[in-house]
Amino acid sequence: MVTIKSDKEIQLMREAGQILARVHKDLEGYVRPGISTHELDAVCEKLIRSHGCLPSFKGYEGFPASACVSVNEEVVHGIPSKERILQEGDIVSVDTGVIWKGWQSDAARTHAVGKISGEKQDLIDRTRESFFVGIRQAVAGNHVNDIGRAIEDFIKPFGYGIVEALVGHGIGQEMHEDPEVPNFTTARRGMRLRKNMTIAVEPMINIGTWDVIETDNGWTFVSADRTPSAHYENTILIREGEPEVLSLLPEEKKLYGVL
Repeated sequence: MVTIKSDKEIQLMREAGQILARVHKDLEGYVRPGISTHELDAVCEKLIRSHGCLPSFKGYEGFPASACVSVNEEVVHGIPSKERILQEGDIVSVDTGVIWKGWQSDAARTHAVGKISGEKQDLIDRTRESFFVGIRQAVAGNHVNDIGRAIEDFIKPFGYGIVEALVGHGIGQEMHEDPEVPNFTTARRGMRLRKNMTIAVEPMINIGTWDVIETDNGWTFVSADRTPSAHYENTILIREGEPEVLSLLPEEKKLYGVL
């Protein structure tokens, strides 16, 4: 069900988003060669709880951790492990969410581990940029498909694969609400966007194929050709004009030129 938020509810989601943005920013300093994905998850949970929030991922449909930590060819839903040690040259995506006074925020970032190849850095940068290109279309009166078309038009010339099995979503008191928000063009225009809707836009981009495989753990998806994958996500508020990005800090909004 799609929910249209009141001003009070939007303010609570804005607060949740700012807490999550700070968690992601603080977590950056821990991404380095030699740290395990389990350690990253433990730090993430500690940071979330230090702000008086609950980690929205932990226990969600049985997920065992507070963050999805996905390395290299892992697209999403990487399960943190003491045995998975980050190595120089890896890239790692951290996807996590918070619950603040009953309201959710969801965001993901992909990080370089030490010095990485130019090819991997381009993937990270272009995936992030595709998000900002996409949300220019996330205005009241447009349709969900306008977002996906903009992302696809930006990404396609690079020859990357846009993951189709996994998409963005509405968000509010529940982590996943309607509508689904694809990162690619669909046959239908999709739902018309309305003022005070809140959605999570999250391009997932592979260097190679668009196709993914679900691994035996029942959670983690990897690129079918095992090429590196990047993920970038924020929770946004639909407005009459430019959307508001709820899960970026003020200095980050200034850097990227968004509200």
